[in-house]
Amino acid sequence: VQLQASGGGLAQPGESLKLSCAASGFSLYGIDIGWFRETPGKEREGVSCIASDGNTVYADSVKDRFTISRDNAKRMWFLQMNNLQLQDTAVYYCATAVRSCPTAANMRNRWYDFWGQGTQVTVSS
Repeated sequence: VQLQASGGGLAQPGESLKLSCAASGFSLYGIDIGWFRETPGKEREGVSCIASDGNTVYADSVKDRFTISRDNAKRMWFLQMNNLQLQDTAVYYCATAVRSCPTAANMRNRWYDFWGQGTQVTVSS
């Protein structure tokens, strides 16, 4: 059972990146999945979650800029990040939800229980 995030890199403010997460060893059907990010010295932050029925939730800090999607057949999910800002710099981790996606107000809570290696996103001018 493994999750592998990829797609991170260096971007300038206003640019876009797309993260991918590949799952192996289990099916995505029926489970909620998402992303969180971590920056040294800052609290870990839930970024986005997509439920098994396709409903999505976003942290206020990324709403209207990031889009989460999933492809159950390929066992992958994605995070399209547009209009990147300096404060988006972090290591991004894909994760599975303990039970279900949180509400937007609870995105900072630990709603995830399994994640893999992260991918670094650096936004710098």
